[in-house]
Amino acid sequence: MGFEWLKPAVVLGSILYAVIGVVVLWVSFVVIDKLTPYKLWDEIVEHKNVALAIVVAGMFIAIGQIVAAAIHG
Repeated sequence: MGFEWLKPAVVLGSILYAVIGVVVLWVSFVVIDKLTPYKLWDEIVEHKNVALAIVVAGMFIAIGQIVAAAIHG
């Protein structure tokens, strides 16, 4: 195994895909937050709603897998 992964184009591409993945994940959270009748972040942080936190964590995992599969090809 060589050092092909250390080439600047590969590193910058990886960083770009990571940033795109995080942006898509955050935008999807904002869209889901707007679609629900209450604020997800307030409900999780202030009201300590553990069940909602588990659902949102599952949503993050699922969207993360979709984004990773889309980026990987």
